[in-house]
Amino acid sequence: QVQLVESGGGLVQAGDSLRLSCEASGRTFSSYMLGWFRQVPGKEREFVAAIRWSGDTTTYADSVKGRFTISRENAKNTGYLQMNSLKPEDTAVYYCAVRLSSVILRTTPGEYDSWGQGTQVTVSS
Repeated sequence: QVQLVESGGGLVQAGDSLRLSCEASGRTFSSYMLGWFRQVPGKEREFVAAIRWSGDTTTYADSVKGRFTISRENAKNTGYLQMNSLKPEDTAVYYCAVRLSSVILRTTPGEYDSWGQGTQVTVSS
């Protein structure tokens, strides 16, 4: 249905910033809700942020509120996750995911249909 490719990860120092990108193809990006998740070895995939197709409503995990910002440019079929004030505990593989438009913001992996391959974010202490 939709193919997603994340980019922008890397190795950074605590307090630094990164912007992750999620490029979509195969379908019209504006028709989908976008979510960002992250996962570390031995743990379940964790919700980070989500945004409605219109971009008018967002939600964030408590652990990233005030530091991360989700956004999207539907005309470019691209979503973003701006990550500021990074902490070592933010280290994970970050995944973007999409699902059909929903009034309610979706915050669990099972509610999303298409996933990217992930991009590694490592924050040194």
